[in-house]
Amino acid sequence: MNPRKLYPDDLVYGHEASAATGVPEPVIRKWASRGKIRRYAGDGQYSGQGHEYKTMYALPEIRPLADRYKATPQRAPRGA
Repeated sequence: MNPRKLYPDDLVYGHEASAATGVPEPVIRKWASRGKIRRYAGDGQYSGQGHEYKTMYALPEIRPLADRYKATPQRAPRGA
């Protein structure tokens, strides 16, 4: 099935999903690599620096995980 038909208005790039949900983009990518959400092929849009956005995500798949997401504080390296 075409993901554009499944999620016509909710298929977004990682940075847009991060802005919409408040979850950092690396966390969203980690969820995708662990199979919690699916990745979709981008539509060839380019950023201002010539970088092509290649991966899109469906907001309805991210929102339930984002509701349960809690950022964990990172430890400072020893000796710092």
